[in-house]
Formats: sequence, structure tokens, C-alpha cells
Amino acid sequence: MDALQTAQLAGNAAATTAHEITILGLFWQADAVVKIVMMMLVIASIWCWAIIIEKLMRIRRLNAQADSFEEAFWSGGSLDALYDRIGQAPADPMAATFAAGMREWRHAADRGIGGTMKSSLQQRVERVMAVTIGREMARAERYMTFLASVGSTAPFIGLFGTVWGIMNSFTSIAGSGNTSLAVVAPGIAEALFATAMGLLAAIPAVLSYNKFSTDLGRYADRLDTFSGEFSAILSRHLEERGAA
Repeated sequence: MDALQTAQLAGNAAATTAHEITILGLFWQADAVVKIVMMMLVIASIWCWAIIIEKLMRIRRLNAQADSFEEAFWSGGSLDALYDRIGQAPADPMAATFAAGMREWRHAADRGIGGTMKSSLQQRVERVMAVTIGREMARAERYMTFLASVGSTAPFIGLFGTVWGIMNSFTSIAGSGNTSLAVVAPGIAEALFATAMGLLAAIPAVLSYNKFSTDLGRYADRLDTFSGEFSAILSRHLEERGAA
């Protein structure tokens, strides 16, 4: 009996040594399907972090550019001079919204603002600014769908790798007839590692998606507010021209 126990302990030690319990070891010793799952999750995680860094920098830049433009807009200077300076190459969505409205206003002014045109001019200005806001926000929200997709699917992809790995472990146990923990643990650890990688990809994606959605929603509200204020200014100019 002592000899048999010694042989079993030696076999368990050899099995544990054969399965290196490290991150790289768990990856290289995993089944081919589990490896594919892990690689997919690593690629998705890297892409998510690239999007997160880009969105952080972009949103910060958009807010800084909006502050600068609003300062110039409300400085009391001529709107025509401001348009001449930035109208051809607006640097940010707020400047692009202003340029779109001013372009429509100038186009109507060049043709002469008659009585029939006054009633539709403001609607056209508001429409072109709304279209511009929608287009600019679509650019700002690019790749947000990918963050949402990774956040919702990565845990299940990792779980699939775990289930597949555990199935293979039980198949190996049935074939060898050895149910020792030292033999079972490495295979199960490889399988569970896939779930951990799924969560590692999903958690930052979900948190960043929620943050960026809130930030971009606030920025969209800021553009809408500016559009309304600018439309009111143009309406006041129309009334002054009509009175004159």
C-alpha cells in the first residue's frame, strides 16, 4: 500500500509539473478551440482599449474646442467675420453647425430675402443645422456599437471556452480513470481562464460605453442648445430686416 501511494503521489507531481499553472502555460496547454476563444477575447480587449483611449482624447478635445468657439461666438464680434474665418474649414462640430446655418443664411441673403422667403428661411436654417449635428454626432459616436457588443457578448464567449475546456477535461478523466485533483485541476484551470478573459474584456467595455454615452449625450445637448440660440439670433435679424 505504501508503495502504491508513493507511486500515485509521484504521478500526481509529474502531472502537475507537466501542466504549468501560469498565464502563458494555461494558454499553450489549452485545447485548440479554447485557444481560439482566448485569442478572440485578447484581440477584442486590445481593440476596446484603443477605442477607449481615442474616445477619451476626442471628447476632451471636442469640449475644449466648443469652449473656444463659444467664447468667440459670444464675444460680441461680427458673425459674418467669424464665418469668414472658420466657415470653409470648421474644426469641430459646433463650428460646423454654425457654418451650416450661416451658409444657408448668406445664400438666402444673396438672393434677397423677400416676404415669402422669410417664413421658410428659418426652417431651412434649423433643418441644415440639425442635419449637421446628426452627421457630426455620428462621427463622434463611431465604434460605440463595438464597445456595446463586446460588453454584452464577451462573457458568453469566454463561458463557451470554459464549457468546451471542462468537457475535454472530463473526457480525459474518463479515458485515464484518474480522478485525482492534481490531474483534474490544470484542465479546469485552463477552461476557467477563458471566462476570466471574457470578463476582462467585457468589464472595461461596459463601463466605458456607459461613460461615453453620457458624455456624448451631454455634448449633443450642448450642440442642440447652441443651435436653438443661433436660430433665435437669426430670427431676430429677420424681424429687424422686416421692420426696416
